[in-house]
Amino acid sequence: MDAPTEDELSLTFAALADPTRRSILARLVDGEATVNELAAPFAMSQQAVSRHVKVLETAGLISRSVAAQARPCRLEPARLDGAASWIARHRQLWAERYDRLDDHLAALSGREPHPQTSQPEQETP
Repeated sequence: MDAPTEDELSLTFAALADPTRRSILARLVDGEATVNELAAPFAMSQQAVSRHVKVLETAGLISRSVAAQARPCRLEPARLDGAASWIARHRQLWAERYDRLDDHLAALSGREPHPQTSQPEQETP
């Protein structure tokens, strides 16, 4: 899969920001479900759940198919994979920056630098 665009990431993270939508996604891990089935555990109207489903569908996190009268929802994990890979790439970058900051602060205070990020000293001829 190609790396997600900024717009796709924005839609994904905005959709994941709501606990109801995260619960809907967690339910869909177990398999397809209709909006009525998804609405059952929530103390809200079917229309409110439908709005959440629409946000998830727009973000590409779920898809809906037509099966007779029903339109079951299905989890689309590829968009989640894209967001997870973005997080993993940035987690590594952030960790390296924090380690360098820690080393810099250690040097300023006279402490030993962080063992994972300190560079070996080069010998002078």
